[in-house]
Amino acid sequence: MHENFYHNIKVYYEDTDAGGVVYYANYLKYLERARTEALSTIGLSNVQIKDKFGALIIVKSINIEYKKSAQLEDELRIRSFIKSVTKTSFYMNQIITKGENIVVESQVHLVFVNEKGKPVKVPEIIFDNFKPYFCDSIKL
Repeated sequence: MHENFYHNIKVYYEDTDAGGVVYYANYLKYLERARTEALSTIGLSNVQIKDKFGALIIVKSINIEYKKSAQLEDELRIRSFIKSVTKTSFYMNQIITKGENIVVESQVHLVFVNEKGKPVKVPEIIFDNFKPYFCDSIKL
């Protein structure tokens, strides 16, 4: 059984357009914050990954589907889990909900690269510590 990582976000005035609806690009920021917090739960940060392993985690691609709008002062919940992995990358699914309603569904392809931008092997500590967030179908 896999676990999901959950992160809560409140929509602030700065996140919205003139109509009080969340500006579409801000969902990308919400997803990034949830990924950063998930990394924190395994005792790491982006700075530590750079310092200890000489690697950066970059977004290679993202597929995002906007289902409903969120509005000013809504309480949102972001569910994140790892759907598949390779030696140098993984795909993370993230779903933003408001109550029982899905607001956004996304799949993010994250790649580990060195300072020259070349793909590098994901450090074992990250594989080991992220295993609780792996989807059941992943076999390592």
